[in-house]
Amino acid sequence: MSSLTLGFIPLTDCAPLVAAEAKGFFAGEGLDVTLSREASWATIRDKVTVGALDAAHMLAPMALAATAGAGGPVAPMIAPLALAVNGAGVTLSNRLSLALPAGAESLQEIAAGLAAFIGQRRAAGEPPLTFAVVFTYSMHNYALRYWLAEAGVDLDRDVRLVVTPPPRMVEQLRTGQVDGVCVGAPWNTVATRGGLGRVALRTSQFWPGGPDKVLGARAEFADDDRLAPLLRALVRAQAWCDVADNRDELAALLAQPEYVGAAAEAIRPALGEELIFHREGACVPRVEHAQWFLTQMRRWKQVDGDLDAQALIASVYRPALALEALRTTGLGAPVLVNPAPLFDGTTFDAG
Repeated sequence: MSSLTLGFIPLTDCAPLVAAEAKGFFAGEGLDVTLSREASWATIRDKVTVGALDAAHMLAPMALAATAGAGGPVAPMIAPLALAVNGAGVTLSNRLSLALPAGAESLQEIAAGLAAFIGQRRAAGEPPLTFAVVFTYSMHNYALRYWLAEAGVDLDRDVRLVVTPPPRMVEQLRTGQVDGVCVGAPWNTVATRGGLGRVALRTSQFWPGGPDKVLGARAEFADDDRLAPLLRALVRAQAWCDVADNRDELAALLAQPEYVGAAAEAIRPALGEELIFHREGACVPRVEHAQWFLTQMRRWKQVDGDLDAQALIASVYRPALALEALRTTGLGAPVLVNPAPLFDGTTFDAG
């Protein structure tokens, strides 16, 4: 047996790692895997960088940012597998929800209501609203920024963005430390079931089939003999997670305190409704997704404008490895089509 230590954050989309361990997919590939529940995305990044974790459940933009040296030293990484698409959302506090116009339902209407309320607060000399995101380099940060900026909100002046580990966001809403959060499942559901706010945006509305998490590892892991069996085990687990008859079992498994540690009833809704792990090519890291992340990194001045984006993406995103894992497990190659438009009609493809 070959040993591996894999890190994860307590979120519903860590499911492929948990299922691969619990259902014997790792063992079936000759892997003795230790799953390590980590406290924050910064911890995941740092432990992968120094080799304390062989690979990890990782925010897709984080692998790109680390390789570019954004926010720290250059730490070349690879993303040989996408773990899930969709699953995150923005929850507004009750106080902020009540400030929105009656009947505001679409993403554009809600954002316009927020922009108007923010403008009123600014004119009255009140402090900016505070929103929590899970990490600086995350789909969560970019989706929130894009959504609010489209409505005319100045992200440098009108709001305050803070980084908070996902499991702590519910308590921050409860205590009034933040006015809204952008976080992955199940924590939006936990917040709304606790009467703490309203989900105003889901990333499946913002960008249907949009990216979120990948398997991330140091660049040298691309040549490690353990990578191919790891990917085979994970794609099998992803296919298992997408089977409707397995979702109750999966929710109960993730609810255990060593994994997500939230009630199964709060975990279950995202499975099948929001999160997709395997079907429609969800497990293939898409170059188009990486391109969009780089446009956002440039927009928000996180990377230099003259960065060679294509070279960076080619070094990090390795779809051929995921496709090979699908082929060798007999799961077949998916038909990959251009990603769906964003909520505002913007299209983004590999052209």
